[in-house]
Amino acid sequence: MSIHKYLSHYPPEIISRAESLINNNQLADYLLQRYPTAHNIINDNDLRDYTLALKNQHMKKSQPLSKIIYDQTIHVVNNALGLHSYATRRQGGKLKTKNELRVSAVFKKAPEAFLNMIVVHELAHLKEKEHNKAFYRLCLNMLSNYHQLELDMRLYLIQLELGQALYE
Repeated sequence: MSIHKYLSHYPPEIISRAESLINNNQLADYLLQRYPTAHNIINDNDLRDYTLALKNQHMKKSQPLSKIIYDQTIHVVNNALGLHSYATRRQGGKLKTKNELRVSAVFKKAPEAFLNMIVVHELAHLKEKEHNKAFYRLCLNMLSNYHQLELDMRLYLIQLELGQALYE
């Protein structure tokens, strides 16, 4: 198993620390110490309520979301944790835009902090389409420990790929 697909953009010292945790069978302990329980947001209605609460807290004036769901078809291996999509349709003389937010179903049994980070990431795309400095500033504005959560979430994905789920 190559951890580099999850950590390729991180400094060598972080990759080395992750490899050490894996080689010493300590990755699960590290994650469980930091995130002892999974969230209970397990269906699309709960996810919608959770997402809209975050949106209303941080991005009241942004475009509305027409669909918010867990998606079984999102493959984490292809670097997608969630998706945002925009559909533009012509209705009469007007263009209508619909925004959708989808979260990989892998995160139904994950720590709430990881779900929070993914939703914040996808909400940020309502204002910033590209992964640029403005995008990450927006993520940090909504979630001050965004970068640490992203790293830990990547370690969680490695743990899952090792075939050892943390939460049942």
